[in-house]
Amino acid sequence: MTQKLLSTTALAKEMGIQAKELFQTLTDADCIKRENDGWVLTDKGREFGGTLKTHPQHGTYIAWDEQIKTILATDDESDNSGKLISAVTLSKHFNISRFRMNPILSELGWVQKAVKGWTVTKLGESIGGKQFEYAKTGIPYVCWEESILTNKRLLETIQSVQGVSVVETEEASTEEKVDVSKPAAIGFREKFEAKHRTADGHYVRSRAEMLIDNWLYMSEIVHAYERKLPIEEDVYCDFYLPVGKVYIEYWGMENDKRYVERKNEKLRIYNKYGFNLIELEDADIQNLDDILPKKLLKFGIQAY
Repeated sequence: MTQKLLSTTALAKEMGIQAKELFQTLTDADCIKRENDGWVLTDKGREFGGTLKTHPQHGTYIAWDEQIKTILATDDESDNSGKLISAVTLSKHFNISRFRMNPILSELGWVQKAVKGWTVTKLGESIGGKQFEYAKTGIPYVCWEESILTNKRLLETIQSVQGVSVVETEEASTEEKVDVSKPAAIGFREKFEAKHRTADGHYVRSRAEMLIDNWLYMSEIVHAYERKLPIEEDVYCDFYLPVGKVYIEYWGMENDKRYVERKNEKLRIYNKYGFNLIELEDADIQNLDDILPKKLLKFGIQAY
């Protein structure tokens, strides 16, 4: 996706304010400063997504990543949200770029990108997300209860983003580690080793999963394998597609009573949180070219 950059004047127009007011706001925020009858971009301005562009007629000017629209109004956050925590505050707490914080929350399924700004999802509300709008612009944003700072799924995701290996502690109980999606969850990964290597380098646990993974890879659809769902229950999906926030489950071993029980429990969890789910069975595996494109299209994903 091409990054959208806006001049300060164009940015002011999109925000519905006077350019003079925006220049003053950016100056007060130490993003730009006046120097020799011109505007200079500061280090903080670069952190906020500012960059220098050159126009053949108008010369050099400062352009901004459009996400700065949701960053500039932090005063509104303190006015409306009280002791709640904003995405900006979260980014400072975890030492993550403020431009990456909302996409991380989006990847977890807690917020979603609106035409302008971010809106909280049903799952986000369940963990304390609150919806607000900036007073000056009407752009939506989300704040969080303090408990988000210790949320297990967020901490794991932040560690992953920062390149820290996530290892389950020895104190975690066997029950907490149970994967309801698989038969005989205790020792399942030892019993069914991930030894089938896919075209993109993933190692999966069955030939059917290998065919699904290869199909997604050849269709240029970004996907994760055995991703933990962003909920308190310890549940793993078979495949996750960041585009569309779609989960794919392949149901095998339908003649195993315990497996069917775990399948039904997992379906209950998908339904509970309103996750986008595609289900595949043995009969579908040899017809993925016909079946998967139709199922993906329901969630706005075009297969190539």
